[in-house]
Amino acid sequence: MDTENDFMNRDTGAEAFEKVDKIPEQDEEVSTTSFSDAWLKNVDPRVLDLIYWRDVKKTGVVFGSMLFVLLSLSCFSVLSVLAYLSLAVLTVTLSFRIYKNVLQAVQKSGEGHPFKHFLEMNIDLPEDKARDAVVDILKHLNCTFRELRRLFLVEDLVDSIKFGLLLWVLTYVGSWFNGMTLIILAVVAIFTLPKVYETYKVQIDNYVDLARTQKDNVWKQVQEKVPFLKKKEKKQ
Repeated sequence: MDTENDFMNRDTGAEAFEKVDKIPEQDEEVSTTSFSDAWLKNVDPRVLDLIYWRDVKKTGVVFGSMLFVLLSLSCFSVLSVLAYLSLAVLTVTLSFRIYKNVLQAVQKSGEGHPFKHFLEMNIDLPEDKARDAVVDILKHLNCTFRELRRLFLVEDLVDSIKFGLLLWVLTYVGSWFNGMTLIILAVVAIFTLPKVYETYKVQIDNYVDLARTQKDNVWKQVQEKVPFLKKKEKKQ
C-alpha cells in the first residue's frame, strides 16, 4: 500500500510540475495574442497576408502596382494618370476581344464572349458591409473630433503642449516632403516595417523598452523642475 501511495504521489507531483511549467507559456501566449488583437483586430486577414509577404508574388504585384501609380501621380496629374491607365486597360481588353473573335471565326467554335464570366459576376457592394464600414468610420471621426477639441481647448495642459510640439515637428516635415512623397513613404513603410518587426521582434522590443524608459526618466526630471507640467489626477 505504501508503495502504491508513493507512486500515486509521484504521479501527482509530476502532473503539478507539468502544470506549473505550462502556466508561463499560456500567460505569454495570452499576452501576445491580446497585443496582436489590440492592433490588428479590425484588419482583414487578406491585408495582413499582403503586408507580411505570405505570398511573395501576390504582394510583389500589389506593392509594385501601388508604387507605380503613386510615382506616376507624383510626376503627372491625376487626370492624366487615370486616363493613361484606363486607356491601357481598354487596349488590352479590346485587343484580346478581337483576337478571340478572329480565333473563333477561323476555328468555327462557339465559345462566346471571352469576358462572359466577368460580365456576369456580381460586383454590387453588400449593403450590410457598407453600413458597417460607414458606422466604423463615423466612430473614428467622432473620436478624432473629440480629441482635437480637447487638445485645442487645452483641457489638459501637458497633452496640449505635446500636441503643439508634434505640430511644430510637422511643420519641418512638411517643408522637407510634399504630400505625395509622404504617401509613398507610408506605403513603403506598410509593406516593409511589419515584416521587419516580425523578423526582429525581440531585438526591437528591447530597444523600444530601453528608449521608453529613458524617455520616462527625462520626462520625470522635467516635471520635477516644472511642476505645472504634472498631470492632474481626474476626480472619480
